[in-house]
Amino acid sequence: MHVPDGFINAPVSAVAGVVAAGAVAVSLRGARRELDERTAPLAGLVAAFIFAVQMLNFPVAAGTSGHLLGGALAAILVGPYTGVLCVSVVLLMQGILFADGGLTALGVNITIMGVVTSVVGYAVFRALVRILPRTRRSITASAFAAALISVPASAAAFTLVYAIGGTTDVPIGSVLTAMVGVHTLIGIGEAAITAATVGAVVAVRPDLVHGARGLTAPLKLRVNGELVDAPAAAPAAAPAAQPATAPASVAVRSTRKVVLAGLGVSLLLAGVVSFYASADPDGLEKVAADKGFDAKVEDHAAADSPLADYGVEGLTDARLAGGLAGVIGVGVTVVAGTGIFWAVRKRRAGEDDAASPTSVPENA
Repeated sequence: MHVPDGFINAPVSAVAGVVAAGAVAVSLRGARRELDERTAPLAGLVAAFIFAVQMLNFPVAAGTSGHLLGGALAAILVGPYTGVLCVSVVLLMQGILFADGGLTALGVNITIMGVVTSVVGYAVFRALVRILPRTRRSITASAFAAALISVPASAAAFTLVYAIGGTTDVPIGSVLTAMVGVHTLIGIGEAAITAATVGAVVAVRPDLVHGARGLTAPLKLRVNGELVDAPAAAPAAAPAAQPATAPASVAVRSTRKVVLAGLGVSLLLAGVVSFYASADPDGLEKVAADKGFDAKVEDHAAADSPLADYGVEGLTDARLAGGLAGVIGVGVTVVAGTGIFWAVRKRRAGEDDAASPTSVPENA
């Protein structure tokens, strides 16, 4: 659903840019409460994974394809504020390096693909989690429903923006019907990907999933026919030679394994599997062509980028060019994302003081 330059007029694009900048600023502040040393690298991985899976267009109807938007997935895995930032990083990398999604329309894309999907998806997810039992199965089912609803919500948001600032005169009612209809089908694919991903991470490390916090229920014992909470086990005494930070280092190593495994999957998807993605236009492109509001689409400002259209300039082998571009995209996205998330993460007590210069008394 990447909106190109020319679909939305300049004033509305500028307003959307202001809205997107405000949302990113709020998200940067909110992400400090969601991120720490363990989850900051995971958030960078989530951004890279979304980039990789967005290269995998899947067929949804005759002559139409769809791809993951990723806002609901990111919000469930790393939190709604960080989720907005994940999708924003992906859209920025795609727009600048790969000429995917207009640069003047970047604010529109961040708003409808990042903010709307993350906020709507996470709101639906939290509402369902509150009323369903706290189990892995309910977490996965809630993720499925959240992702499914987030995609047509994003399509409706685009239609609203187009109704205000569209550059062609087309019946908005028919655009809304077509956009929501095709993106509901795309939402089914998004929901399946989101549920599978969330379910896989929850099965391995539920403590790393923002939306699954508190998933583990206390141990119950049956006493005189009634279930009661089991007493908490006393912590075992650590050997004298074992450092006090050993449990933390074990958790860091375990998290690193998850991140490396996820990065390997992302590279495989972008570098190999993407070659077999559907070449049909996605939902927005198909509706725009059918309804005629693609008449004023403009050439991308980064059309001469050496990575434009997810290829590598100078390589004639389409498989190699596309795969290498995908690998580069995953690498750049994970580095940029991790750098941002590491910078805004919640720091341990005393870390800021340790990083600041030591003050010298005036009478020294």
